[in-house]
Amino acid sequence: MEWTKEQRYRSMDDVNEEEIQGLAKLVNQCPWRQAFHIQPVTGLLNDPNGFSYFNGEYHLFYQWFPLGPVHGLKHWYHTKSRDLVHWEEVGMGIAPSNEFDRHGVYSGSGIEHEGKLYLLYTGNTRDEQWHRHPYQCLAVMNPDGSIEKMDAPVIGEVPNGYTDHFRDPKVWKQGDSFFVVIGAQRENETGCVVLYHSSDLKNWHFAGEVKTGLGEDFGYMWECPDYFELDGQGVLLFSPQGLQVEGDHYQNIYQSGYVIGSPIDLENNELKHGAFHELDRGFDFYAPQTTVDPEGRRILVGWMGLPEIDYPTDINGWAHCLTLPRELSVREGKLIQQPVTELELLRGKKVENSQTVVNEHVALKDFEGGMYELLVDFSDFTAEEFGLELRVGEDEKTVIKYDAVENKVVFDRTQSGEAFAEEFGTVRKCTLDAETISFRIFVDVSSVEVFVNDGEEVFTGRIFPSENSNGIRVFARGGQTKVTAVKWEIKEGQR
Repeated sequence: MEWTKEQRYRSMDDVNEEEIQGLAKLVNQCPWRQAFHIQPVTGLLNDPNGFSYFNGEYHLFYQWFPLGPVHGLKHWYHTKSRDLVHWEEVGMGIAPSNEFDRHGVYSGSGIEHEGKLYLLYTGNTRDEQWHRHPYQCLAVMNPDGSIEKMDAPVIGEVPNGYTDHFRDPKVWKQGDSFFVVIGAQRENETGCVVLYHSSDLKNWHFAGEVKTGLGEDFGYMWECPDYFELDGQGVLLFSPQGLQVEGDHYQNIYQSGYVIGSPIDLENNELKHGAFHELDRGFDFYAPQTTVDPEGRRILVGWMGLPEIDYPTDINGWAHCLTLPRELSVREGKLIQQPVTELELLRGKKVENSQTVVNEHVALKDFEGGMYELLVDFSDFTAEEFGLELRVGEDEKTVIKYDAVENKVVFDRTQSGEAFAEEFGTVRKCTLDAETISFRIFVDVSSVEVFVNDGEEVFTGRIFPSENSNGIRVFARGGQTKVTAVKWEIKEGQR
């Protein structure tokens, strides 16, 4: 179906209940609806927004086009949770409604202040020639959950030297002041991040561009920046667009990653840091956002999807989901990502297996399914390569393996089921030199998230296998490996 501009930018005020119910019925017939991930009730989900802890609950919004699996008039959809596992569908959070966001409520962030949750977002507008004009806007959520939008933007102009690709404010507080980083594009069409500061979240002052060591040759646009400090180090997350493939790096259409170094110098707007690292080495990951909770944990959620790609769920009127929440830590100058401990609440029936595999494929007894958590340790290996095959069917399998010759972890979805995005390749790899290899894997109906060696690397990907492709096998080639595996069924789902 070809979507016209008019269809993409219809107001929800012009959509009747019968149409919404019809779309919801189509969505719920989809065989690839997830069981324990946040997914749109209808339409398209993209960036996580406003991720915050407020009034005793985690609040997580996402970019939402309700009417189909395409990008159009964006809203914020609101979910909340007390444990990061069970999420309540609150409903529409922020809808476009005024001259400053009439073509979309774009991405932004949240922070608690004086007993209320302040939500900063980019209001998208288009003129008659369809040129974009962004505004940085503010909405405030009261303790009763009601949300009020401010009448005027809090940042109404793009500063000189930058284009109208100026969006995605991420706010934090340091001392008595608030700061916000905004993704930007210089007039020479290179990407960067700019900084503002404020004493009250309403009156913002332009501080300048954040000086990094990446220069002006690192993509044409940086989206969804996020700055925080962890273990005494400054971390800048962002999603650069326009990076070229370099070996195993930058294989997706767009990337998400970070630089880490000294805390940002707010006097000179400078961040001294090391190399850029990709956050996730899989296929479907973009626009991550973090928050800090009352225990001081830095928690990250990402969009499990990418723009400009058709997904097999499109024909059922929906697309994409969010990743599971990940707790961040720093080890040897690198971010470590681990599933939040609360996800153990999902663990149901447990099965275990331990054996040595020698030049063979072995189906583990009582190991099968389409939704589960799996922890597999490989040790004492002499094999040239070894690993797992998941969602195995007659002609389908998803392969997670370690190539001990090249010291690489490999995620291969070549035979995972219904094909999509093949123009970007069907295999992802990263280098990892280790004496033991562990994979902690979360398999939902149509996704796989792999945490390698306690979160040293992460691979995320959507897969679309047949309903009966539920096998799990381990294998070794060119030698042997000891395998210890534990599988938990998912006790309860979200849908």
